[in-house]
Amino acid sequence: MNRFKMLAGVAGAAVVSLCMALPAVAQGQIVIKFSHVVAPDTPKGKGALRFQELAEQYTDGQVKVEIYPNSQLYKDQEELEALQLGAVQMLAPSLAKFGPLGVPEFELFDLPMLFRDREDLRKITEGDIGQSLLDKLESKGIIGLAYWDNGFKIMTANSPVVHTDDFLGLKMRIQSSKILEAQFEALGAVPQVMAFSEVYQGLQTGVVNGTENTPSNTYTQRVNEVQRHATVSNHGYIGYAVIVNKAFWDGLPDDVRANLDKAMAEATVYANDIAEEENDTALQAMRDAGRTTFHDMTDDERAEWFEVLKPVHAKMAGRIGADLIEQTYTALGIE
Repeated sequence: MNRFKMLAGVAGAAVVSLCMALPAVAQGQIVIKFSHVVAPDTPKGKGALRFQELAEQYTDGQVKVEIYPNSQLYKDQEELEALQLGAVQMLAPSLAKFGPLGVPEFELFDLPMLFRDREDLRKITEGDIGQSLLDKLESKGIIGLAYWDNGFKIMTANSPVVHTDDFLGLKMRIQSSKILEAQFEALGAVPQVMAFSEVYQGLQTGVVNGTENTPSNTYTQRVNEVQRHATVSNHGYIGYAVIVNKAFWDGLPDDVRANLDKAMAEATVYANDIAEEENDTALQAMRDAGRTTFHDMTDDERAEWFEVLKPVHAKMAGRIGADLIEQTYTALGIE
């Protein structure tokens, strides 16, 4: 009898999960819970609010989008499981989060010196390669809808970091990443994993000598107050993928799904424009503050960095896929 009770319990849990994933209806509306882990006034937060506005407008109120910022519902490490179970319908996690989910190909975006500019980036995110990566999420019960930018990274330190040998022996803070670890090892630096919230104090006290991040993150975390030098290297990229529960998405009426696709396309342009604008504004604000000496990378310096860091691509081919890297090289004209 106990065995039958156990089987009934498992079956019941499966039914609950499926029901949670299907479109939720409240007062005749389809409800989308869009959860994310950052503040509403960030580019991601503003993009989510823009999608909310457009989705409700284009569906004539048939869809209600509920935004839950600042990890109100789930923490960073919990939200993907919540999406797969249908507890929320939509997320915008960083691309680095898909490796632990079993899709390490997204680590392509972490490779140093891969993208020269936003035009290069768009060739991937808006091309066949970007779509093929999103398609890999379907086997995980997830549909990938769009790529949203955080931005390109700069390097900061308490000594100039213009040439590759300037990094020799520096303790550089990183987020947990095999690729970022290999990047700084290739530069002769010592990578140190440190929580984002601890970076300011770590730099201030000398636990680490430098770090990398987007200008907007660098500015909002006041990193420029405790770093004397910075190089506008654009050597790496940080971005997000907007994703939705597959069972929920597939269960929507065709016309509703089409209108949500339209809303997402427009919200994506908005979010990416906001990210570019805020990074440019933050970079200028830090220049104006005068606490940090900024160096703008030259073409020759970029070539120097690329020569030193390109071997990281080959080293990570086992994780990302040699064929995927080669396809990306072809799309970007890299030899």
